[in-house]
Amino acid sequence: MTDKDYYDVTVKEAAHDDAGRGIARLSIEVMKKIGLVSGDVIEIQGKKKAAAIVWPGFAQDTGFGILRIDGNIRGNAGTGIDEKVRIRKSEAEYAKKIVVQPTQPIRLVGGEQYLSRVLRGRPVIEGQAVRVDAIGNSITLVITKVAPKGMVIVTDDTEIELKEEAYKPEEGKKEVSDIHYEDIGGLGRELQLVREMIELPLRHPEIFERLGIQPPKGVLLYGPPGTGKTLIAKAVANEVDAHFITLSGPEIMSKYYGESEKGLREKFEEAEQNSPAIIFIDEIDAIAPKRAEVQGEVERRVVAQLLALMDGLKGRGQVIVIAATNLPDSIDPALRRGGRFDREIEIGIPDKKGRMEIFQVHSRGVPLAEDVKIEEFANTTHGFVGADIALLVKEAAMHALRKIIPQIKIDEDIPAEVLDALRVTNEDFAEARKHVEPSAMREVLVEVPDITWQQVGGLEDVKQELREAVEWPLKFPDVFERLQTKPPKGILMFGPPGTGKTLLAKAVANESECNFIAVKGPELLSKWVGESEKGVREIFRKARQASPSIIFFDEIDALVPKRGSYQGSSHVTESVVSQILTELDGMEELKNVTVLAATNRPDMLDDALLRPGRLERHIYVPAPDEESRKKIFEVYLGGETGSILAKDVAIDELVKQTEGYVGADIEALVREAKMAAMRDFIVQMGDRTEQERKDAIKNVMLTRAHFDAALLKVKGSLDAETLEKSERQAWEMLYNQEQRTALDKASMLLSRAGMAHKKADEKLAAELRTAVYARKKDFGEIKKLTESLEKKLEKA
Repeated sequence: MTDKDYYDVTVKEAAHDDAGRGIARLSIEVMKKIGLVSGDVIEIQGKKKAAAIVWPGFAQDTGFGILRIDGNIRGNAGTGIDEKVRIRKSEAEYAKKIVVQPTQPIRLVGGEQYLSRVLRGRPVIEGQAVRVDAIGNSITLVITKVAPKGMVIVTDDTEIELKEEAYKPEEGKKEVSDIHYEDIGGLGRELQLVREMIELPLRHPEIFERLGIQPPKGVLLYGPPGTGKTLIAKAVANEVDAHFITLSGPEIMSKYYGESEKGLREKFEEAEQNSPAIIFIDEIDAIAPKRAEVQGEVERRVVAQLLALMDGLKGRGQVIVIAATNLPDSIDPALRRGGRFDREIEIGIPDKKGRMEIFQVHSRGVPLAEDVKIEEFANTTHGFVGADIALLVKEAAMHALRKIIPQIKIDEDIPAEVLDALRVTNEDFAEARKHVEPSAMREVLVEVPDITWQQVGGLEDVKQELREAVEWPLKFPDVFERLQTKPPKGILMFGPPGTGKTLLAKAVANESECNFIAVKGPELLSKWVGESEKGVREIFRKARQASPSIIFFDEIDALVPKRGSYQGSSHVTESVVSQILTELDGMEELKNVTVLAATNRPDMLDDALLRPGRLERHIYVPAPDEESRKKIFEVYLGGETGSILAKDVAIDELVKQTEGYVGADIEALVREAKMAAMRDFIVQMGDRTEQERKDAIKNVMLTRAHFDAALLKVKGSLDAETLEKSERQAWEMLYNQEQRTALDKASMLLSRAGMAHKKADEKLAAELRTAVYARKKDFGEIKKLTESLEKKLEKA
């Protein structure tokens, strides 16, 4: 064949779904020019030859002459992203026999049949690497022999020989790596930044010479553990075909004087001799801490040696240093200036789209059942990093495996039909989701009880306000963006004890699918100076890492009291107040973190906490009225209303009898009635047999007598005075000066009317009382009724 048969194209990254399938995507117009149809075999000529099956490309590639191939094919062709390669149509023969060797020693049961299935229809060349995705793992295999020679296609009749010993590359050749850009999901922007910093200088140093500038010397990757920092370094080293040296702190640290520095120098010398090279220093904070803060002499000398090697190299040549850490502020500041680590790239926690890509990467070799809805899991795994998602997929596969364990015998090979029938279902993923928590939340995570809005009786206005403040920003971020506004940062729920504030917090966390951090005030307070503030900082740091999240401060009055109110105290609470205020609206922005707080003493809170920008939304959780009490009874009696309630029990009558009862009292009342019913049943069944008792259980009923007994034991928490006091506190928090004045005036008149005992005024006073203590207040009506009552009282 002549050069005319070849066509020049530019290599680009493959889609995540195409990785490991041996296909190359080419735009339709290029396929027409070369005379290709879907399913044809093409030969790709880079530094080496590779083969692939051609498929139509994506719409965005039309007119650009782009060839999309995965890292496996790029490695086989000896090319990289954005490089030019030549392609042509190939007439491959059918393979009679191929010999396959793994890059690491493995034992694959029924390996030949499995490979026959995986490689069927694929074109292969001697010396090419093929990556096979098995459950939760990937294996790289090398085709060591093919018959006949040249490019061949594997068919059902091809004899496949799988050797167990590992493949050894020839002297001087690079080992086959199995990490490529397609194995990194959700880090498109970060990967692009790393590539332009590292690939360009190593592939095209002439660009920098032409511009007369020094290429970048080092890149610092920082971010929470498990986000893919080490993975990016490995993938870049593999893709640029550079010599890769990993440097870990403990292996170079030595107790002998000068040995640690010598170890460091040797690594850099090895890199220079094998350039282009990448030196990867993982957890750099361990070997290069701040010199001002470390006691040991060795650490200081190692930092100084590292600075000299990075800076004072007589033209370091094509050696780039990549460092990774999750504590960037612990590194010596001298390392973080230009000329050393030129670029600092944050590898953050992935968003919804990123999580979807990571799920696709890790579930590539997993036999998924048709009912698996990966999008749903990607949407709900807030705060999960790549390592957490990998663990979730592995756990789901293990759960599926447990189901077939009874069918297999430990000392025998697993039958092929059992393996073929193995599928990972949506139920397996749901079960795995219960056991895998985001790693950033492991230390502070509180298991959120499975509480839904339906389990919170009444309080519809409060639920709606919480939905707007917490759920809307997560579900409709585009609307907030369009209107250029931000959701409230903090919400304070206040009201009498037992009205359901904590229950509401749990329900909103569950309904909005957020990570939930519950903070118990007293556990933050410490006698050691600075420890309490550090605890607050840590909670907010974790919440930022695992956003979207909710921080819930229950009984916040214990943690943030008015400053200056405690004489002779150790000022611990005062510094905690200041720390919380700083975290809420300090220099570091709280993004996708909502602070929920609950208290029944809002008058004790520091005023600075209640201003806009902090706990700006104030929600009063009132004592339940008749309608709400009825809903609370329905919640606690549930679907049992018909099945265990006797005919003489009327819920409406119970509602009337429970004036002054809050949600917690009603729960206690129902529990006490059930205990009374249980007591009666056990006494009656004292001398009966076990079977008779079991038969009689279905006849147990809650009667009016049981509720009467319970009403004698369980008293309501709130009397008229307490109710009035909590209402007045709410006025201070919820209404402006004019509205408060109107309410205070009405309240005073009601007191006067009560003392006057005039029959004529009672009806008007009752109307005014209803208007003043109504959930939704009509201030026009209150003013009108106040004036009428005032006139009547003056006449009297």
